[in-house]
Amino acid sequence: MGIQERFQRITPHLDEKMRRLWCANEALAVVGGITLVSNETGVSRTTITEGIKEIKGLKQLPDNNIRRSGGGRKLQTEKDISLKSDVEKSVESVTRGDPESPLKWCSKSTRNIADELNKDNKEKRASHSLIARILTESGYSLQSNRKTDEGSKNNPDRNEQFNFINEKVKEFQKNKYPVISVDTKKKENIGNFKNSGQEYHKKGKPEKVNVYDFIDKEKGKVSPYGIYDLDKNKGWVSIGISADTAKFAVNSIRAWWYDSGKETYKNSKEILITADCGGSNGYRVRLWKVELQKLATEIHKTINVSHFPPGTSKWNKIEHKLFCFISKNWRGKPLINRATVVNLIGNTKTKTGLTIKAVLDENNYEKGIKISDEEFNKVKLKKDNFHGEWNYKINH
Repeated sequence: MGIQERFQRITPHLDEKMRRLWCANEALAVVGGITLVSNETGVSRTTITEGIKEIKGLKQLPDNNIRRSGGGRKLQTEKDISLKSDVEKSVESVTRGDPESPLKWCSKSTRNIADELNKDNKEKRASHSLIARILTESGYSLQSNRKTDEGSKNNPDRNEQFNFINEKVKEFQKNKYPVISVDTKKKENIGNFKNSGQEYHKKGKPEKVNVYDFIDKEKGKVSPYGIYDLDKNKGWVSIGISADTAKFAVNSIRAWWYDSGKETYKNSKEILITADCGGSNGYRVRLWKVELQKLATEIHKTINVSHFPPGTSKWNKIEHKLFCFISKNWRGKPLINRATVVNLIGNTKTKTGLTIKAVLDENNYEKGIKISDEEFNKVKLKKDNFHGEWNYKINH
């Protein structure tokens, strides 16, 4: 194990003084150690030299002090306030691991990331060791290979599709066109039923709910269909009381457009939708494409759609940028009526600025609608050269 790897593993657990002494101790172990350790860790030669003096007893700090009064440079992340977010954007498309988990890892090397950040700047923004430290603080870690058949066994182009979607999202955001992630959250029973999670109550006085989860035929269920705006970090949730159909899905997108999208993206010519491969917005669902054609014609916008490969729905942004926060906000609270659902979803917020608007859709959506070849052929569908079944556009 090399100096850089040892440093990355130990540095999150050290304060500035301990980091200085650790580097100094490594430098004393080899010939030319100061230069070597400085190159591998990004810690300056001066700092390492000071640490060596402290180890040898040539310099003493006052008790409980980490550095001399007034000593130390301003952190690069303080001078360059966008550096941390730029590092995370750089690795986003190659991030591995469960997106819901705080622990992530990436397949780009720290040197490649540093080269990418520094290439268009006159002054060097970050060294590879600073990149490593930023990634560690952001919850990334070095990981060895792990075998997985998640979506890859039957979809050998899984990673290529991820990259395709990522590049398309960047292109649309560069042009200031809307990019939305869509999906239906799981259906919820309405009534005084147990909802997973806990909330504070006086000791020994938990909220009482029904023993059995048999559906209340009068109150029924709700199907929350979510739209997440990737660029604006805003969510829209249409709460359906009928069947979760493609017509319901597209009508939710229509409602989002007229309420929010139309004003936010006045000059946009196209919309990009990222969605799962299955469900009401599945790539094989003819009604989904027919209804999208109606919407495209109605709003005079070309609608682009990219589906995540089968078995990879958890990578859809809406899952860990919107739905997980809704679940956290209503955990432990019985969804006693539709108004409760609307209020709990609408009051969901995060420290990163997420806001959500929730509306009740009381329309009745018929199940089992069949689309004939004649109807389907009227859709102005243009498939992409790369996996046209997953990537296509519908012209207005």
